This record gives sequence, C-alpha cells and structure tokens, in this order.
Amino acid sequence: MSTTQQLEDFVSQVRRDILRQVHQVNSGHPGGSLGCAEFFSVLFKEVLQTKAQFNMDGKDEDVFFLSNGHISPVYYSVLARTGYFPVEELNTFRKIDSRLQGHPTTHEGLPGIRIASGSLGQGMSVAIGAALTKKLNKDSHLVYTLHGDGEMQEGQNWEAIMYAGAKGVDNLIATVDYNKQQIDGSTDDVLPLGNLKDKFVAFGWDVLEVEEGNNVEAIKNALTEAKTITGNQKPIVILLHTVMGNGVDFMMHTHAWHGKAPNDEQLASGLAQNPETLGDY
Repeated sequence: MSTTQQLEDFVSQVRRDILRQVHQVNSGHPGGSLGCAEFFSVLFKEVLQTKAQFNMDGKDEDVFFLSNGHISPVYYSVLARTGYFPVEELNTFRKIDSRLQGHPTTHEGLPGIRIASGSLGQGMSVAIGAALTKKLNKDSHLVYTLHGDGEMQEGQNWEAIMYAGAKGVDNLIATVDYNKQQIDGSTDDVLPLGNLKDKFVAFGWDVLEVEEGNNVEAIKNALTEAKTITGNQKPIVILLHTVMGNGVDFMMHTHAWHGKAPNDEQLASGLAQNPETLGDY
C-alpha cells in the first residue's frame, strides 16, 4: 500500500502528464481529467484487484469502465504509470494511428481499455452487464465505473440505474465526478440535476458522499467502505465532489477548460504547480 505522500506524488506526475498530452496536440479535455487525477490514482494503485496480464474478459479480477470517455488523458496516464503500456506512448496522444485516441477505443487493442466510451450515458449499462456476467460466472470480483455529473442528464443512465436497483446488482460500485461543471457551463445552468443522492436512494441504491473529492485519503476511505457494503442486494454509488481543473489554479472552478488546451506559457505555469516525481515521458 502507498503512503499518502506517495499517492500525492503520483497525482502530481499524472497532472503533468495530462497537461503535456493535451498541450502537444492542442486538443483534449484537461479540466475533468485534472479533477479526477486523485480518484484514478487511488483506484488503480490501491483498490482494483487485477491480474498481472491484461485480458479483455476480466474474469476473476475487478474491472473498471470509464463512461465519460473524454477525460482519457488521466486514464491513459494512470494506465501507463501502473504498467499497462509504456509511459513513452503518451507522446502519441490523439495522433494519427495512435492507440491513444481522444476517446478510448478498443480496435487497436490498448491494454486496460475494455469498451469504447465517450458517447455519454452508456457506461452504466455496460457496467451492469459486466456485473451480471460476474454473478453468472460466480466471480466474486467487483465492477467499478466512473461517470460525469453532466452525463447524468442522459436518460439511458436512469433506465440502467432503475434496473440495477430493482435487480439487486450489488457487485457494482459506480462513482459520479460531481464537479458541477459541463462543456457549456455549470450543471445548474444547463440542466439542474436536483438532489442526486435522493434520486439514487429512490432507485434502490446505497449512496456514499465524499465532500473532499480531491483528497486521496477521503477517496481511499470511501472506496474501502463501498467494498464492505457490496453483496447486500443494492448497487453502490459514490458522489465524489471534485473541482474541475484541480491542481492548476487558472483551470479550477470553471467549465472554460473542459475541452481547451493550454498554450506554452500556461503549460509552463501548470507544470510549475505540479513537481515532477516519476519522470516525464
């Protein structure tokens, strides 16, 4: 297990990777990626029980699905930094013929990626299907998934959420990146989500809420608690209150950096705020 400082050092490097990936092609989504750097770091370094060799079916191991696929920079960074593919491959982000497309894809066989994602609203359905498959296979491992809060405006989510609650899909731990920002503004301005906690409870889910969603210890505690309440006939959701653009002061608390790349000066500023800890690619 990593210490808090080791996790924070890892997060700092992941932030650097995110900024550098998006900057080098002047394209991508840094805001949400930065806001989820702590979550991905804790999940992949401390929580997921996986096999040394990646396999697509994920049998007898935990699996993770990223539903809001546009935050691929953080996903790619953490996959590379935890050994799924060479860190140097981050240099190919969004380039022609790269395995690291703007939204994760499967046709190039990138280790760690089990579904193409980014068509928002679909990840919950996929995760439920995977969780039911594990039950049929008598596989005791868990399914994890991440969703954007703006993504909760998609109707397919609520059909899936209703189904999971009604059918007791209790080997599923979903997390909502609750930063209250989306591409066109705040979620309250675009389409208010109301009380997400009450909605999930009404659909038969257990709900954990993390106010400090960019605190590695708070995230670890929530994921640990979520694991302890699986198997109780209820799916679990963690509402993770994060800050979009976290760790880069001029990107924080605004939707403006949802899909905007930093220029050279902004990159230098962002990197200066996040020390290199594992070596840049």
